Amino acid sequence: MAGRIPLPENGKNLRRSDLEDLILKSSLFTGCNSNRNSLLTFHYIINYNKIMKYDNLIKTIKAPYFSRSDILLNGQKLLDYQISLWVRKGNLLRLKNGMYAFAKDKEKIKGEEIATFIYEPSYLSMESALAWYGFIPEMVYAYVSVTARINRKFTNNFGTFLYRHIKAELFWGYTETKTEHGHYLLAEPEKALLDYLYLNLSKIRNEADFANIRFNMDAIKEKIDADKFLKYLSGFGVKKMKIWALRCLQ
Repeated sequence: MAGRIPLPENGKNLRRSDLEDLILKSSLFTGCNSNRNSLLTFHYIINYNKIMKYDNLIKTIKAPYFSRSDILLNGQKLLDYQISLWVRKGNLLRLKNGMYAFAKDKEKIKGEEIATFIYEPSYLSMESALAWYGFIPEMVYAYVSVTARINRKFTNNFGTFLYRHIKAELFWGYTETKTEHGHYLLAEPEKALLDYLYLNLSKIRNEADFANIRFNMDAIKEKIDADKFLKYLSGFGVKKMKIWALRCLQ
């Protein structure tokens, strides 16, 4: 098409001499020596060079996962088609819209980190934390967290991530664990147990329902701080919970 010149395919930054040469070629290519045409070509090339390349992305992002809103990307162009291309090529793994991980670093990443990263504020609790502490015998095949936001579910290369809503005033009772590249939040054993009872209270109608949960009472007695548990229980302010919570201490 008239007025266009091909840009280098290697995607590397152009030197000043390259720019001048392309501007000159542009004038010859269009059959005019218009200053305006040269200026437009110059700006086009400058903008082209501002588009982030994959190698630059790796150098810019120090962690194995990142968000499009990451402040480190400010001032550089990262276009949607580039992200889609890198996902198709297998360079990036999509965690959810706008959040990605480097495929080359997959083995370095903990699913717990992803659980905290992709939906904040949240902390691992419920079945995930109960299994972590050995309070239930079943294997848990999803990362289950509680959040002050709405219920959500995400599935990606690291697994399935479930988020259960809890009132903002009950969003406490967790600890932070630092990892090599980030962190994750995990409910304390007392809070994990109470979160589970609170969010499943409608399903626990009698002793049979409680027994079907198959709590490991020995592990609970070993790891639960009874005073802290009772203090946390009072923070929920739900009378129906009390009978089943106290059963956990027997």
